[in-house]
Amino acid sequence: MFLAKKLLFIASACSMAFAASAQSAAPATWPDKPVTIVVPFPAGGSADMVARTMAQQMGDKLGQNFVVDNRPGATGTLGAGAVKRAAPDGYTLLVSSLGAFVVAPHLLKSVPYDALKDFDYITVPVQAPNVLVASPGQKARTVKEVIAQLKANPGKVSFATSGNGSSDHLSAEVFWQQTGTEGLHIPYKGGAPAINDLLGGQVDFSFQNVNAVLQHIRAGKLHAIAVTGDKRSPVLPDVPNLAEAGVAGAEVYSWQGMAAPKGLPASVKQKLADAAIAAINDPAVKKRMLDLGLEIVASTPEAFTAYQAREFARWKTVIETRKITAD
Repeated sequence: MFLAKKLLFIASACSMAFAASAQSAAPATWPDKPVTIVVPFPAGGSADMVARTMAQQMGDKLGQNFVVDNRPGATGTLGAGAVKRAAPDGYTLLVSSLGAFVVAPHLLKSVPYDALKDFDYITVPVQAPNVLVASPGQKARTVKEVIAQLKANPGKVSFATSGNGSSDHLSAEVFWQQTGTEGLHIPYKGGAPAINDLLGGQVDFSFQNVNAVLQHIRAGKLHAIAVTGDKRSPVLPDVPNLAEAGVAGAEVYSWQGMAAPKGLPASVKQKLADAAIAAINDPAVKKRMLDLGLEIVASTPEAFTAYQAREFARWKTVIETRKITAD
């Protein structure tokens, strides 16, 4: 009986040691199967484009398939919630705009994750300022003229956005706040219909992502008035930023971030970050992004974590102060 118990103990100990060894060895072999990148928005948008570019480059660098899985719904929180519930093993990632990370948690009554606690932040690959554009029939060509128009017609000058809580909506709210004006917010279900109505003159102005309207500005169909970055955009060098035009404190960037479920092994997190940063800094990728009007950030996990916290606090204040809702 004693011998049997001893043998059972030894077998159990060996089994536990083997399991522990396998777990500790697992990160060293990552990735040894396909990695899924969840994009919580439909295909074709900026987040999707960035994710697919990153997937291709990271797959090439790490010798494994990176597959994009679009899971739209609930302002990006559906897909983000799915990533939060996934195993923290490096095989499920999230690439999203700032919406799911720092806007939706304040805009919606409940979200299926804690944006400050439930993710390991990997990198912000790119960002882009928004640009204040006027529809073809508008005579305003400067920020001063836009402000004068708003003050002469409070609550009547229309601003198209891609939806409640989008970066273009938040840009408009901050602009009105900092200039002591009030416009008429016209939310659309996405950037494309907002831009279409802007081109058709159904709405007056809009703060759109630079990359979304650059072709229309260059074609002379939309008039660029100012960008929301802390400096001029390289693709619109003749367009001032808002601070230059006399509106301080209205800097807004639309950004994309890559994250993973909280609890990644340190070695996997480092491999992920190294591959992601190298991917966005690939010369061909970098040129393509810059040509579109995107700016390369390629932040470290530490820098992204700190930035996430700052953005989270900033948009909480704006949303509460301006009484912005999801409806």
